[in-house]
Amino acid sequence: MKHPGVDGALARPADTARDPSVPRHVAIIMDGNRRWAAQRALPQMMGHASGARRIRPLVERCMAVGVECLTLFAFSTENWRRPQDEVSGLTKLFLRYLRKEAGDLHARGIRLKIIGDVSKFDKPLCQLFDEVEHLTHENTGLTLAVAVNYGGRWDMVRAMQRWMAANPGSSPDAFDEDALQPYLSTAGLPDPDLLIRTGGEVRVSNFMLWQMAYTEMYFTETLFPAFSVQRLDESLVWFAGRNRRFGASDPPPREPGLRASA
Repeated sequence: MKHPGVDGALARPADTARDPSVPRHVAIIMDGNRRWAAQRALPQMMGHASGARRIRPLVERCMAVGVECLTLFAFSTENWRRPQDEVSGLTKLFLRYLRKEAGDLHARGIRLKIIGDVSKFDKPLCQLFDEVEHLTHENTGLTLAVAVNYGGRWDMVRAMQRWMAANPGSSPDAFDEDALQPYLSTAGLPDPDLLIRTGGEVRVSNFMLWQMAYTEMYFTETLFPAFSVQRLDESLVWFAGRNRRFGASDPPPREPGLRASA
């Protein structure tokens, strides 16, 4: 699928103004892996593995059209409630994926950023997170942020705690939105312009609650293992048609388009 905003970004000179029809930051809630597997009478981990294989082409497409940051919601603070064998399988999948993809991420100039409380994961995985972040931290291409053991409420509480520790005895009057920003796990990243949730659910599930105050939200019935580059382009076309007014009265709103078909 082509449209001037998405595919025009490929030919845009580097020194021209950024095309506002292309989101700087895309966030994806990757939902539907288990249902995809169940529909095919496959083990749940086959669904998660199939979803993981979707990530590389989505990253490549985001880079091609000029998206600066892609955030993937990989594991929430609530996901610890799932069966232990599934949680264990997911952590092993994280290990395999990062070991396989780290070199390619670096070669492509992609910077990896892990957001969330990684302290609850086993030491080998925490070490790998640190190693790949360090390997890629000077890269200037797309930032791939992976949210693991992440929750929006956790992020805000932790940011407030960090601010208080850094400013002991400060008056509450000294605290405002700008003061909180550097202490969020997403410090240094733009707020998401576009949220995509696959799998048919219409909620944000405690994801980036502070950061998504003005995010455009696109919900699709497509399960994540079936979320192709074509489906991503459909979401980008939808985003390009939005009038982002940020509270202003002009221009007039377009027709709503929150939900996409499978």
